[in-house]
Amino acid sequence: MPGMNPRPRRLLPVGKQSPYNPGEKQMSVSDEKTTVSDGILLSDAAAAKVKALLDQEGRDDLALRVAVQPGGCSGLRYQLFFDERSLDGDVVKDFNGVKVVTDRMSAPYLGGASIDFVDTIEKQGFTIDNPNATGSCACGDSFS
Repeated sequence: MPGMNPRPRRLLPVGKQSPYNPGEKQMSVSDEKTTVSDGILLSDAAAAKVKALLDQEGRDDLALRVAVQPGGCSGLRYQLFFDERSLDGDVVKDFNGVKVVTDRMSAPYLGGASIDFVDTIEKQGFTIDNPNATGSCACGDSFS
């Protein structure tokens, strides 16, 4: 809303355990070069985790925003955060009552990307398998 300061964004952990550094998270990127244009897919486990986090926040007006930003070793990096804004050109999908929003600039990079949530003894967090990513760097935080 105009004149109001937006609530600070809460970034969500993305990635999997890095084989190079056990304390470091690494992106999960598919080696396929297929481009799928039907938007982001959210697994049932990821939707349940997002719903639990939203319930903790006590807010039902927030959506999970998935964005691609310039940065990292390979040129692009993912951002996942809760957002109350609605931007012109947003792509919105609903997964079991969880709204997932992508801005119009990020949408082409995320077509067909699958977001999952894993919680094992080895790793915990959201993973993104993106068929549009052609490579990633050793740190695992970025893709191209």
